[in-house]
Amino acid sequence: MLYSEKVMDHFSNPRNVGEIENADGIGEVGNAKCGDIMKMYLKIDDGVITDVKFKTFGCGAAIATSSIATEMVKGKTIDEALKLTNKAVVEALDGLPPVKLHCSVLAEQAMKSALSDYYRRQGIDPVPIVGEIGECEACH
Repeated sequence: MLYSEKVMDHFSNPRNVGEIENADGIGEVGNAKCGDIMKMYLKIDDGVITDVKFKTFGCGAAIATSSIATEMVKGKTIDEALKLTNKAVVEALDGLPPVKLHCSVLAEQAMKSALSDYYRRQGIDPVPIVGEIGECEACH
């Protein structure tokens, strides 16, 4: 399986790994059966994501997509972060093998799950922004 240099870089040197104590939003998505579980932590001040960290249990592509997704939303507004798509994650990594595209979907959903959690904590009813998580190719 061929990975781009960017995927290899984010796998070898993932950015923003860890947890945020007293995070404003935490999202966890994944499937223990396929082995990819992502947890995202957000710190939000005045509607801007000032810090974001992740912990991912999974393959290299799962780690790389989590890493780049955190970089893509750090410093952005909530509205900008809500526009993060798995397609944008894949493009930022210069592509992913088809069998690993589900990892980019998980990265998008982990981010949106954390934003939903933030809304709930603020007492705002979150718009349903997290879709159902489909099975990944490896599970079939």
